[in-house]
Amino acid sequence: MTDIVLATLNARYSHTAFGLRYLMANLGDLEPRAAMLEFDIHQRPMDVAESILARHPRIVGLGVYIWNVVPMLEVAQILKRLAPDLLLVIGGPEVSHEHETQPICAIADFVVTGEADETFPRLCRDLLEGRRPVNRMIFSGPPDTTKLALPYRLYSDEDIRHRVIYVEASRGCPFTCEFCLSSLDQHLNRFPLETLLPAFQDLLDRGVQEFKFVDRTFNLSVPYSLKILEFFLERYRPGLFLHFEMIPDRLPEQLREILRCFPRGALQFEVGIQTFNEEVAALISRKQNYPRSEENIRWLLQETGAHIHADLIVGLPGEDLASTGVGFDRLLALAPQEIQVNPLKRLRGTPIIRHEATYGLVFNPQPPYEILRTDRIDYPTMQELRRFARYWNLYGNSGRFRATLPLLWRGERSPFQTLWAFFGWLYKTRGQTHALALEALAESLWIYLTGNDAQEPAPIAPLLIEDYQRDAARDLPAFLRPFAPEDQWRPRGDPAKPNRLLRQHRHQAGPA
Repeated sequence: MTDIVLATLNARYSHTAFGLRYLMANLGDLEPRAAMLEFDIHQRPMDVAESILARHPRIVGLGVYIWNVVPMLEVAQILKRLAPDLLLVIGGPEVSHEHETQPICAIADFVVTGEADETFPRLCRDLLEGRRPVNRMIFSGPPDTTKLALPYRLYSDEDIRHRVIYVEASRGCPFTCEFCLSSLDQHLNRFPLETLLPAFQDLLDRGVQEFKFVDRTFNLSVPYSLKILEFFLERYRPGLFLHFEMIPDRLPEQLREILRCFPRGALQFEVGIQTFNEEVAALISRKQNYPRSEENIRWLLQETGAHIHADLIVGLPGEDLASTGVGFDRLLALAPQEIQVNPLKRLRGTPIIRHEATYGLVFNPQPPYEILRTDRIDYPTMQELRRFARYWNLYGNSGRFRATLPLLWRGERSPFQTLWAFFGWLYKTRGQTHALALEALAESLWIYLTGNDAQEPAPIAPLLIEDYQRDAARDLPAFLRPFAPEDQWRPRGDPAKPNRLLRQHRHQAGPA
């Protein structure tokens, strides 16, 4: 028997539940009486409930997020039907706001909002000792990061071998972007380096190679960031990979100096541009120095070996299709390795909702609450933008077509407009955005370039062959064979398999 079971559904097996590990680590003397169970959204709620109930818990704590709230509701319903005396506690970002309208909150015995590292253990202690709080809503403020127990010892050897290892150096964000949940708190609490760095050392000693920092503003405090970067640089070994989310317009010389020292492929920076339209940015309370951001991204790409993942949001209030295209072209001109194009989401509790009436924002009522239309972008166009994002992921972000794809916008053409035309044709001819094999993608690009775009085949073929065989020995498809010697149809040898960070490998690797 286990008194407390902590459980959640991750988006996929390779992810780990960072929040559950914090809750477990801070249970104190209750930890031996608790168990942590991780599932993913592809598992049946019936099976999840069975695994939880097999522990015969008195308290079940469920982590609820935007990606799992629908199946988690079913899990909660099954648990309470089969074990009505079970004390069900839910928490997480999805239920920390607007909880009065959510069915899963109505089912739960207690709802813990906010960062529950300190409040959840207190609630469990009260319940196990027979003290039931009168109020079923338990509101949590930001915890004292100097006193929190760190969760990194709870990563198992299996996690280290096969899953993403999340870490953090700080919590919160001082900025006020209205589409982001972090804008609601505006606090920024850092973890003391005297406890954090030894925990990172332990992970390194256990064989962790990839550290994904979840901080919203890693480079806000330059002295603090420098100490963390210096720590990893001093301990660098081949294969070490660090992922950070950074503020794009803040890159002083002290940071530049140390970033130059990291080997190629060791760093990835997630850069939230979101929009280049300054009027739209002001409307959603986003402050950003765009010329400086561009200069910093350009510097990172030219002077370091960092992999840059940049974000754009489509469907922001006040932004139309033309403005979206200008922003995409402006970002593409900087040549980051990845540009993630995401529809706006109405996260529960965020102030973006205040623009609904004025700008005709209509959101899907089902998770992940994506924008359906605005007064500037109608629903059919928004659907085309979704397909644009998906196809761009397959052709651009994948790194598979980095030699051939720029042929679409040769000369003075707008990349966004030419991609819009190509992707529109692709959807009409293929009728799908998923389950497209590499050969189908390559053939579609070939047909479009040589047919619709009337380009000469001879100059295109070597580039497409290079792309097609970039990271594996593959038979050439029939349409490319006339343009290659026969021994290139079936390349000899068995190239070393790239590391599991496949996109980064393709972008960082030289020509095939």
